[in-house]
Amino acid sequence: MSGSPTIRPAVPEEAGYLSDLAWRSKAYWGYSLEFMESCRSELTVDPKRILSDEFDYVVAVDKKTVVGFYAIEAVSSTVFELEALFVEPDRIGCGIGRLLVQRAIRSLADKGGETLVIQGDPNATKFYSAAGARCIGSRESKSIPGRFLPLFQISIRPSGADVA
Repeated sequence: MSGSPTIRPAVPEEAGYLSDLAWRSKAYWGYSLEFMESCRSELTVDPKRILSDEFDYVVAVDKKTVVGFYAIEAVSSTVFELEALFVEPDRIGCGIGRLLVQRAIRSLADKGGETLVIQGDPNATKFYSAAGARCIGSRESKSIPGRFLPLFQISIRPSGADVA
């Protein structure tokens, strides 16, 4: 990667590509096809959500190719939830995920956000911890009943505050 990717809002026409990217990124962890099929609905991006004021979809683009994205849902005026964060498998570990999380935190700080909640894949625990999240418990998967996933939280500093 030559330099940092460009970060921009997603557009509804990218929903199919983002859904495929989410699938590839989730499959990177070696999950079975049966498991992946159970997650298909949760990994599918709806173009209407990209347009919705309740969600913020942002993509990272490198050389005109989307290499990662995130989706954040407004839970309240100060609490937001990371609904999706996916990176192309050949780019995992290259800093794109970190760049996207940092962008999300800055964006939420500008909106007066105080808390970002993240239900993460168990394979992403180290990543979210390195991004400043602390584990606050677990939550049952929407896709697979009886499977509990780690729940993280990042406290957001007000816009303009020093960031370590």
